[in-house]
Amino acid sequence: MSSPVTVTYYLEVISSWCHWVEPTWHRLQEAYAGRVNFAWKVALMSPGDFPVSESQCRWFYRRSGTIMRSPYALNSGWFEAGREGHYEAPNLVAEAGRDFIGAADERIRLALNHAAVRDGRKIGDLAIASEVAAAAVGISAAALRAAAESVAVRARVDASTAEFHAHQISQRPAFILGNTIGDKVVVSGLTRYETLAAAIDGLLIDAEAYASHAAHFGGPPAT
Repeated sequence: MSSPVTVTYYLEVISSWCHWVEPTWHRLQEAYAGRVNFAWKVALMSPGDFPVSESQCRWFYRRSGTIMRSPYALNSGWFEAGREGHYEAPNLVAEAGRDFIGAADERIRLALNHAAVRDGRKIGDLAIASEVAAAAVGISAAALRAAAESVAVRARVDASTAEFHAHQISQRPAFILGNTIGDKVVVSGLTRYETLAAAIDGLLIDAEAYASHAAHFGGPPAT
């Protein structure tokens, strides 16, 4: 699909704030279907960005849950002190899943996030993450795990994480919005639909105005 506006969502699969923004993300896709290109990419969190204990994780969850007025509390059971902040596995599995179900399909990453922050499953373990993902879409857990362990998938995750940092932002979720005339909006850490919808509307209006002018007058003169 060709569109004058593209929205790229940078996420960490196990992030609670990425969990909270999912209703906004899907509402945007429904509201702007056929007018905007939507894509998601993994942006790994550094080990130091994760909670240092399960009790600290629960504190963060109580804070974000009340901020979002959530009727349910998140589950900190996924936390493992021994990992020292290394939870690359679910992200690698989510990225590998693209090769099996398509780049736009979000079922695997959503299943992994739900398994962690709602069910408390320890998806930092590659075997568990692969099983959760495979069950969600009906594919081989062994094949998915092998893909997640591949050099190619790790390279893609490292590249998308580097892209995220190149925008000089640190908070996930993050959204990079751009249009065909070079306008760009960077939204980092915010979750409200209204904020992102206003940015998309502005980008669409400007891009469509340029297209209208070009239809009437063509491109700029060479001299």
